[in-house]
Amino acid sequence: MAENWTIDDAEELYGVNRWGAGYFSIGANGSIQIAPNHRLPDVTIDMKDVVDEILAEGIQLPAVIRFHDILRSQVEILNETFAKTIEDAGYNARYIGVFPIKVNQMREVVEEIIDAGEPYDYGLEAGSKPELMAVLAYNENPNALTVLNGYKDEDYLTLALLGRQLRRKMIIVIEKYSELEMLIPLAKKLGVEPMIGLRSKMMVRSAGKWAGSSGDRAKFGLSITEILNIVELLKKEDMLHCAKLLHFHIGSQMSDIRKVKEAVSEGARLYAKLVQIGVPLEYLDIGGGLGIDYDGTSSTTDSSRNYSTDEYVADVVYGVKQICDLEEVPHPNLVSESGRAITAHHSCVVTNIVGEIKNTGAQFDITPTEGEHILVSNMRELVNGSDMHPQERYNDAASFKQSAYEAFKLGILSLDEMAKLDTMYWRILSEIHSSLDRESFVFQELEELEDMLASQYLCNFSIFQSAADTWAIGQVLPIVPINRLDEKPEVRCSIVDITCDSDGKLSKYIEGTEISDNIPMHSLRKGEDYHVGMFLTGAYQDVMGDMHNLFGRLTEVHIYCHDDEPGDFYIEEVVPGTSAEKVLETMQYNTDFMAKTVKKSIDREVRKGHIAPREGVKWTDYYEKCLAGSTYLKV
Repeated sequence: MAENWTIDDAEELYGVNRWGAGYFSIGANGSIQIAPNHRLPDVTIDMKDVVDEILAEGIQLPAVIRFHDILRSQVEILNETFAKTIEDAGYNARYIGVFPIKVNQMREVVEEIIDAGEPYDYGLEAGSKPELMAVLAYNENPNALTVLNGYKDEDYLTLALLGRQLRRKMIIVIEKYSELEMLIPLAKKLGVEPMIGLRSKMMVRSAGKWAGSSGDRAKFGLSITEILNIVELLKKEDMLHCAKLLHFHIGSQMSDIRKVKEAVSEGARLYAKLVQIGVPLEYLDIGGGLGIDYDGTSSTTDSSRNYSTDEYVADVVYGVKQICDLEEVPHPNLVSESGRAITAHHSCVVTNIVGEIKNTGAQFDITPTEGEHILVSNMRELVNGSDMHPQERYNDAASFKQSAYEAFKLGILSLDEMAKLDTMYWRILSEIHSSLDRESFVFQELEELEDMLASQYLCNFSIFQSAADTWAIGQVLPIVPINRLDEKPEVRCSIVDITCDSDGKLSKYIEGTEISDNIPMHSLRKGEDYHVGMFLTGAYQDVMGDMHNLFGRLTEVHIYCHDDEPGDFYIEEVVPGTSAEKVLETMQYNTDFMAKTVKKSIDREVRKGHIAPREGVKWTDYYEKCLAGSTYLKV
């Protein structure tokens, strides 16, 4: 343990309490602790114990670890916060939320949410035909809502009407006028009365990555003119009584509560005006957008939010109540489609570091030799030039390195001379960096040495499969060692994956209250595994990953909290990751044909005497074993 390093220092560096939402913390033993049940805050699970048990069970990393109690806790907290605020405000309707399954369509996740939400009549939202098929089968609570968004064809609408036949509260949200023109004759033909929702294209614009979800150029929603035209069509068809819900959505991961307030004000006003002209609306759906604090800064950055769940709920309830009271219309039942806030915290990816890449790692003998090029001699003088001004020393080293590169291209320098120059260059930069006084003014180029000298820790996973948003939209996800946090981390590094792609890396890290290009980690010890966790991956990351380089889905380990179990937890289920065989078949490869073809090639070499018969059998078995195995490194 480094002298004077404390758990508080580790907390300050990695910010676990800031983004952990009460579920994650650092224990006195230096390991990540999880308190997954909000009703039992003193029951904690040691993450290292979880990983040790996973490995003892013969489960290979990397793995997705799901803490299902966190999922249940988030469902309970959201519903109970709305219920309490509604009671405190004297609001004359209820909250009846839905979970948008696009955020995490995994069956086990949806089942857990449905079960946890049963006492609150918490429902589901679907945005496509396959999602609708799923919610038809799983959302059987007759008192819960099923909200149907997205663009629709006749099959989509017919399935929705089947839901009505099954006595479900299935609300078809109209995204464009033509959908209603399709729905009306279909409903009459089938003799089924639909529940209809209207999605408004909001004038208020959100900020950040999802600003395009609202405003005139939004992909979804109806203008006020279109809404009024729909009202007239429903009147004409004697179906105005079917209009039950007004829906709006201004964007995912809303970072600024002021935008939420604006949207609620606009949406509530539109609801009230529609009710005043005779539209019998019962529900106001405020959409998604309840953010989470990925970076722990409680700010308006794209990866944070400047409000609590309590504040969000209060602004919704009191905001709608105030406008409805002013307009003298009944309070609507409130619906929200919070997905990220429900699922993000419950899931993390744990993997092992399988190697280190560092510019200063390779060393070459720099002993002077007779007749060596003057560039080599000049660089050697800089090695011994510790009394020089750091900036001057750096400038000379950079100049000599560039000159050496040009000379090598012209065939002037040998490979040995280039290796000597490279070794000396990185040694000089390391010495300059170590000598800098951080309390004094430092030239910008010298400040950048930290990034230049940072190691790259090679992680046994795929960014594209397990953290797609970090690559696609620059999302920041917390990444922290799962133990050794009582030791000072002294290696600055970035995390790179095992894909054959230069983009396969994490480029932004939470360091204190700042976002950095690299992060301190612990030095790797020979013969000892070093495990890191990437947290808050339960929203979108689980379902948006692709199979770049044919790396498949990770093995999932489902953890439940139980204070009678050793370590206060047990592994409830293990869902195997995608085998190489399954990944290849997804890409239209015939793995039976592949195995037979390889066997034929081996048999041919056996007949020629190039491979012994017994060895041929072993090679055939080995190939088939690899097909059935994991796509990730076995270390």
